[in-house]
Amino acid sequence: MTLDQCQRGLGTALSFAIFGIGGLLIGLLIAPVLKLTIRDAARRRYRARVLIQYAFRAFIGLMRALGVLDYRFEELSRLQRPGLLILANHPSLIDVVFLLGHVPQADCIIKGKLADNPFTRGPIRAAGYITNREPDAVLDAARHSLAEGNSLILFPEGTRTRPDRPVKFRRGGANIALRASADITPVLIRCRPTTLTKGTPWYRIPPCKVQFDLRVLEDLPVPGETGQPTSVRARHFTRQLSEYFNHELERFQHA
Repeated sequence: MTLDQCQRGLGTALSFAIFGIGGLLIGLLIAPVLKLTIRDAARRRYRARVLIQYAFRAFIGLMRALGVLDYRFEELSRLQRPGLLILANHPSLIDVVFLLGHVPQADCIIKGKLADNPFTRGPIRAAGYITNREPDAVLDAARHSLAEGNSLILFPEGTRTRPDRPVKFRRGGANIALRASADITPVLIRCRPTTLTKGTPWYRIPPCKVQFDLRVLEDLPVPGETGQPTSVRARHFTRQLSEYFNHELERFQHA
């Protein structure tokens, strides 16, 4: 391992240690204070999401300052509108940190096991993020969140993208878009060299500093009514979304 890798390894360890401590502080200190001082649950969620947005942006800034990574957003202004249904590919563990750090009043659908993790459950509960523990309830919760004017972040693959493999979406994003009549705001995420992919531990440090590039594309309109059952429309739309993302990611990778 080179000296540069050792330095970035130390920076990565420090960053994740601070991330974990921050999660514990939100759960053990800040969330109880919010509950005591703000009676209205919606206002508490609003405050918690603002806090998390700025905390995640600071976390990314810390990793940049430590030389662990750099990043660039294209068309970030498209994410500043309210009530967006944001679909993104998922190459790295920290993709959601970039999006939650730059989308105002963002909600997201997360894995249920994160709600039990001592380092993440505090922020998740304080912000009222949607978990996928009860799949039948996710759709209603997503529709309700969008109706309240929140932006909803979803990684339709359901897990991190494996490097050099095409994305393959599940039907969750298409179902939400169709049932909520919500256009989709696509976000392409490129990570070079790859890091924090599925099955890759944090201490496996890439040979050079990681560059994250996020490109926000123009909205995709939800397909109109065809008279077919929603389940059939969702299957077709999911296939279209997978093809669209793979095409755009191919262009993005070679840009």
